[in-house]
Amino acid sequence: MAERLKREVKESRRRGERAVHIPGDRVPRELIVLPQRLHRDLATPPDIHNDGMEPCPETSTIWLQRGADCTLPGKDARGRIAFGRSDTILLMFYLEHLLPFLFPFYRPSLLQGGRAWILEMMISSPVFRRATLCQSSYFFSLAHETANRDLVWETVVAQTRDAFVVLRQSLQVIDGSGVTEHMHGAVRIMASIMQVQRFEIAVLSFNNCQAHLNAALALFRQLLDSPGAEPAGPSSSFNAVISRLGPSSQCVQVPSAEQAAFVFSSTLLILDDIIASTVLQEQPRLYEYHRSLLGNIDSTDPPIDLEAAVGCQNWALLQISEIAVLDAWKQRCKRAGNLDVMELVKRATAIKDSLEAHLTRLETDPVIIPKEGSSLLDVFTADYGRQSKTPASQSSLVTRVWAHAALVYLFVVVSGWQPASFDVRYHVGRIVELLTRQISPPALLRTMVWPFCVAGCLAEGAQEAHLRGMVEALQPPSVFGTVRKALEIMENVWRNRDAGDARSRDLATCFRSQGDLVLLV
Repeated sequence: MAERLKREVKESRRRGERAVHIPGDRVPRELIVLPQRLHRDLATPPDIHNDGMEPCPETSTIWLQRGADCTLPGKDARGRIAFGRSDTILLMFYLEHLLPFLFPFYRPSLLQGGRAWILEMMISSPVFRRATLCQSSYFFSLAHETANRDLVWETVVAQTRDAFVVLRQSLQVIDGSGVTEHMHGAVRIMASIMQVQRFEIAVLSFNNCQAHLNAALALFRQLLDSPGAEPAGPSSSFNAVISRLGPSSQCVQVPSAEQAAFVFSSTLLILDDIIASTVLQEQPRLYEYHRSLLGNIDSTDPPIDLEAAVGCQNWALLQISEIAVLDAWKQRCKRAGNLDVMELVKRATAIKDSLEAHLTRLETDPVIIPKEGSSLLDVFTADYGRQSKTPASQSSLVTRVWAHAALVYLFVVVSGWQPASFDVRYHVGRIVELLTRQISPPALLRTMVWPFCVAGCLAEGAQEAHLRGMVEALQPPSVFGTVRKALEIMENVWRNRDAGDARSRDLATCFRSQGDLVLLV
C-alpha cells in the first residue's frame, strides 16, 4: 500500500498542475490552477501544521480547545484571509439565508450548538472560509440582481480562485505527514472540499466532481483508518474520530466545530458516493461502511442521520446503494458472459421486499414530529419553532419520493427499460403526485433532484408538460441549476423516446448523457 501511494504521488508530481474551469455568462472562462494530487485520491493526506492548543497567527483570537489551522506560506497570507466588511456580509448571508435554502432539513438543536460550528469554522479556518465565500458570493450576486453580469462573474471567479489557492496551500504544507496528529485540520479540509463540490454543482460545473469526490473519500478513509481509531468496525472508528475531535473547552455538552463538521460532511459525502454509484454503475466506494454508519445495530441510533441533513431516512438510501451494487454485479456478469438471471431476481426480490415494507409502514403510520425537551429556549424561539417544524413534517414525504424512485431504479436494473410497465408507471405517478400535491414549498424539489430525474426519464408523454412546468415554476433558473440539469437529461430521453436503441437504455446512460459524472444532489 505504501509503495502504491508513493507511486501515485510521483505520478501526480510528474503531471504537474491541472486547469479547472468555472463557467461564466458572457465573460471569458477563467482558469484556476489546482495541484494534480487534489484531483487524485489524496495519496498524501492533508496535514495541518500544528494540532496543539496554540492557534496559529492566521486564525482569529477566539481560543478553543481544538487543533490549529494550517500555516499558510507567503508574506501576504495574513492579508488574504483577514475579514473585510464584504466578507462579513457574505458570511452572514450564508448563515441566515443560503444555508437554510441549500439544506432546509438541517436544523441542529440550538442547545447542541445549532449551526454555530459553521460560524466558528469561518472565523478560524481560512480554507473553510474561502470555500464558503465562493458559494455566498455567487448566490448573493443573484439575490442582489446585479445588472453588470460581467462584474458578477469576475467576483465569483475571484472568490473561487481564492478558495482553490488556500486549499492548495493547505495541502502543500503537509507533504510528509499523515492525519494522525492533524485530525482537526484534515476535517476542515474535507469539509472545505465538500463546500467547493456543492458550489461547483450549483453553477453546473461538473468537470471536477469525480476528482473532488475522490479527494474527500480518501480523507474520510484515512481519518477512520488513523491510529487511535477503534479496530472493531466502522461505527467504532467513526465514534473514535468524533471523540478525538472534541469537545470544545467552553461547554462539554456542545460538540466542537470539527465534530459537527465531520458528521455533516460525512453525511454529504455518503450521499454523493451513493448517487455517483448510480451514474458510474459501480459499487459505492464507502459501501463497506454503510451498514455500520447508517443502519440500526442492536437498537442503537446510527452515527449518521441522513434525514437530519437531507430529509431522506437512512433506509431508502441504503437500498439505493444495494441496487447500485446489484447493477455493478450485473454489468460485470454481462461482460464476462455468465449472468445468472435467477440470482439477479433473487437479490432484487430481497431489496424490493425491504423497500416495500418500509414504504408501506411510512404510508400507513402517522407522521410524528420529534419534539425536543421543553426549556427556557422555547420562549425565545416560539415563532421560529412553529416554522421550523415544516421541514420535519415533510421529511416523511421526501423519503417516500426517494423510495418510489428506488423501486423504479430497481425495475430498470432487473427488467430493462420498460416505461410502459404497470410497476414503473405506478411509482412514477406516485412521485409526481407527491411532488405536486403534498410536498411544500415547491422549492424543496431541489433536495430531490435525483428521484425527480429518475421519474422524469421514465415518464409517459402525457406527463412531460407537467414535469416541465414544475421546473419552469422555480425562478430564477440560476438558483435551481441542478433541477434544470435534471430537466435537460429528461428532455434528452424524451426526444429519443422512439429511438431504435431505446430498449437497451438504462438510467446510468441517461445520467451520463450530460457528462461523465453529473451529481444530481
